[in-house]
Amino acid sequence: MEGCERILVYLKHYKAALAVVTVCIVLSAIASVASSLFIQILIDQYITPLLGQSSPVYTGLLRALCVMGVIYIVGTAATWIYNRSMVTIAQGTLKQIRDEMFEKMQSLPVRYFDSHTHGDIMSHYTNDTDTLRQMIAQSLAQLVSSVCTIAAVFGCMLYQSVYLTLIVVLAVSLILRIVKLIAGRSSFYFIRQQEALGELDGYIEEMVNGQKVIKVFCHEEAAKAEFRAKNKAWEFSSAKANGYANAMMPMMNALGYVQYVVIAIAGAWMAISGAGNLTILGTNTVTLGTIASFLTLSRNFTNPVAQLSNQFNSIIMALAGASRIFRLMDEEPETDDGYVTLVYAAEEGGTLTESAHYTGMWAWKHPHGDGTTTLTKLEGRIVLDHVDFGYVPEKQILHDVTLYAEQGQKIAFVGATGAGKTTITNLINRFYDIDDGKIRYDGININKIKKADLRRSLGIVLQDVNLFTGTVMENLKYGNPGATDEACIEAAKLANAHNFIMMLPNGYQTVLQGDGSGLSQGQRQLISIARAAVSNPPVMILDEATSSIDTRTEALVQSGMDRLMEGRTVFVIAHRLSTVRNSDVIMVLDHGKIVERGHHESLMERKGMYYQLYSGAFELE
Repeated sequence: MEGCERILVYLKHYKAALAVVTVCIVLSAIASVASSLFIQILIDQYITPLLGQSSPVYTGLLRALCVMGVIYIVGTAATWIYNRSMVTIAQGTLKQIRDEMFEKMQSLPVRYFDSHTHGDIMSHYTNDTDTLRQMIAQSLAQLVSSVCTIAAVFGCMLYQSVYLTLIVVLAVSLILRIVKLIAGRSSFYFIRQQEALGELDGYIEEMVNGQKVIKVFCHEEAAKAEFRAKNKAWEFSSAKANGYANAMMPMMNALGYVQYVVIAIAGAWMAISGAGNLTILGTNTVTLGTIASFLTLSRNFTNPVAQLSNQFNSIIMALAGASRIFRLMDEEPETDDGYVTLVYAAEEGGTLTESAHYTGMWAWKHPHGDGTTTLTKLEGRIVLDHVDFGYVPEKQILHDVTLYAEQGQKIAFVGATGAGKTTITNLINRFYDIDDGKIRYDGININKIKKADLRRSLGIVLQDVNLFTGTVMENLKYGNPGATDEACIEAAKLANAHNFIMMLPNGYQTVLQGDGSGLSQGQRQLISIARAAVSNPPVMILDEATSSIDTRTEALVQSGMDRLMEGRTVFVIAHRLSTVRNSDVIMVLDHGKIVERGHHESLMERKGMYYQLYSGAFELE
């Protein structure tokens, strides 16, 4: 019910349109009832009198038929208008929900995406929102229309015959008991169906991304078996849900026909025997027109009940999708209590001032309670002071890590996989918050720095490259939209990417699609390095940045990267130890602890873990 209330909140933005829809639904219901009542008038007052005349005059009958035609036209036009309006309302509502869902997704912490499959998240935007579209565009209007029609038809049936109405009420009571039984079962499986579909989408997305690995390891049969198991789970829930739902209408139609026959027999007996007919206005006798009209009304009463029960399944499925959507939207956003911001700065006579334009210098802007601010020059000094951290409380990854990175230093992290190298960079970015200790940036606790400003000061080149649909030039400007084309080309030359970019069909205007699938892994990495150069950050984090580049290209790129790193604090994660020889400080990590630190020569002389790693690397080469 909570999901239903939240959907109604979105519909409040369309009050005027919904008012028009309500008026049209009422007109449609009135037209439906009026046409049924008019059948009695048509038969008793126009058709029956003409049967005994030798020279019948059809003027009155034709006039009555014209009136009936106008009623049907009004009902049809009203139905068309409210259905058309509900489609517009549905699309507008879904646009707003998708906008808010995407906006919320941008505010979620990295932890959320690490713990949920991308396919399941995508399912919120496709399958779950589609069930909402069907409910708002079709089921909701049908629900209101059915309720209005039932109320109007019930009043008209009482106006014509209380006794015959009792027969209809008894039949509908039986129908509703069956609906309650079936709907309870189908709603359970509809919820299971949406969950199974999300899992299935997540698995498909994972398999599409890992298709090369599947083929390399000949894992096709195992992948197919697991897919069949997940697909079977979805099929079971879907078959059960739709099986119960689809069985409902035929059963209700059959009961409706039984009711139709019973009313026809009862009405005929009352007309032939001359039995008194009780109505809300008094007592009369049943006529042929009364029977014909009441039979039509009974169908008009049973059909909306059947439609209500049928739409109930769509509503249940939509609410199941809505609960998944609102579960995402209710996720705790990434908290940010920072108040220190990053600004452009200029220095004159030893005094820092804030600048509105890029000057090649940055500063941290501290607001104070009295309304004043102070500026601290961004130098890139980063300190980790006795830091402890674990992705989950019961398993600690980093243990009492302490390190100092001075301005312009190149700090390298080496160690076995899982030692905690990437975790340290995740903490500097505040993708995750530490459990204990302090991390300071230019003497400022990073918890006091706004996350967007903190991350703007850090340039990252990851091992896993993500390129976006768009031109090469647009990808290069991703972190700095205001950069000039000339600056982007210069950055590409710096990263040794310019030559292969110029060989693409349209050079820098070549459109990349599918995460740059037309490029080699090394070329994608070079664009990633150039992209970081364009953003021109004061601090760089290179996480296996050259892992996808051959040794010849690496030698060319390394000199460009050295120029890129000039004057910047740089954190380098590398398994290929030859790339970190010229680092100012090398940190050797083992099981979340820094076990050795120093420059290359001193660590080699110590003949500890670094010596073993380095010697092993040469043996492998």
